[in-house]
Amino acid sequence: MAEPESTIINTNVKQKDPSEALVIAVTTRAIFNLEEEHKLYLEKGKEEYTRYQQANQDKPLPPGTAFAFIQAVQHVNEKILESNPAEKDLFDILVLSNNSPESSVRIINSAKHYGLEISKFCFVSDEDSTQYLKSHGVKLFLSADRIDVCNALRRGVSAALVFQQEVQAPSTPLRVVFDGDAVLFSNETDRVFQEQGLEGAVQYEQAMEAVPMGEGPLKAFAVHLGKIRKKFSQEKSPIRTYLVTARSGQDMGIRAIKTLREWGLAIDEAFFMGGAPKGPILAQIQPHIFFDDGLHNIQGAQDVGVPSAWVP
Repeated sequence: MAEPESTIINTNVKQKDPSEALVIAVTTRAIFNLEEEHKLYLEKGKEEYTRYQQANQDKPLPPGTAFAFIQAVQHVNEKILESNPAEKDLFDILVLSNNSPESSVRIINSAKHYGLEISKFCFVSDEDSTQYLKSHGVKLFLSADRIDVCNALRRGVSAALVFQQEVQAPSTPLRVVFDGDAVLFSNETDRVFQEQGLEGAVQYEQAMEAVPMGEGPLKAFAVHLGKIRKKFSQEKSPIRTYLVTARSGQDMGIRAIKTLREWGLAIDEAFFMGGAPKGPILAQIQPHIFFDDGLHNIQGAQDVGVPSAWVP
């Protein structure tokens, strides 16, 4: 696959080896708040949008939903390099945008303004920019565009849709919360639940207890995140991972725990909510990002100011 029309290498940042790094691609609307500009684009068209971005190229864009997550990831890189300056298994951030290179100066200036460690900026004129994800070795893709996210998932890349919201930047360490079914795990039990109700799902889980669950769309990303986390002791780790699932621990928790063990994925804390709302526990954890496939759970997270990403 050819490179995007315009890939700008950020020479101020140490370039990572994409075959070893955990590459995260974010779109400009996921990392910055571009809602006003996007509205202008939709109402007045590309030329007017480009003119506006050029006129405001020295005015930093406000942070978007994924901004605090990217900052926390950067902090993890600093901690890894402190303990081993030769380490190659780092986070690598690239920005993917459908903006034309002419309107991109503001994006690059904004990243520089906030001191974001973004190694590449890819400005793609193709309708489907996700075709470039695999060639860059992307392990997680965050976008504010649903079609982009669905295309990425179809290409086998862990991906989620971020909704623009006001986000309080939480402190370090990096805290990532995963839902279970249809996010970390496959949706096999969800399907049984739809067809046979709760009792059927519980019986299915108990019968399948010794069989690891299938892989969900974010499994590959979670496992690589877990691998980076293992570089540190529990007390000193700059990464904390959580499972917050609607499953009840008593009836359906064992198989989930055994599956994580089978994958070698150590989770710091697991909450089996038994169908209770997730908002209160998320407010307590204060994650940098929360991944879930249920829109009602995303809404509950947004209501308590938690940056959330929907896995459709």
